[in-house]
Amino acid sequence: MIHHRMMDDYSEDLRHKIVQALQQQRMNQSETARAFGVSLSSVKRYAKAVSEGRLLSPGKAPGKRPKLDEKARRFLEADVEERPFAKLADRREYLRRVAGVSVSESTLSRTLRKMGFGRIKGRWVPVSETSS
Repeated sequence: MIHHRMMDDYSEDLRHKIVQALQQQRMNQSETARAFGVSLSSVKRYAKAVSEGRLLSPGKAPGKRPKLDEKARRFLEADVEERPFAKLADRREYLRRVAGVSVSESTLSRTLRKMGFGRIKGRWVPVSETSS
């Protein structure tokens, strides 16, 4: 059975060394991959990036876009400060009206917690106030 593991990005320094090996030492792509212990597809990707004039720095990992963009988060933060006792259902409706975003109550609750808010006696407050 083959187990796949998450791979960390190769450092930008290693990427440059790989490209240098291809350009200056006249190594072919397979030899370079073996010499540096990386996949052939990585060597090809770095060589292509350099030939297209792109940077070799690691890019952002792929994934889903957040359901609430920065504008919606600002609206949400302002709403929490203005109406700390509002229920999640009311906040959902508010976001739907002002930002045109429809999310579940659980997504809304997770987002509020990620934004640094917690609940105390039925109201949302910044986490720093919950630890006092």
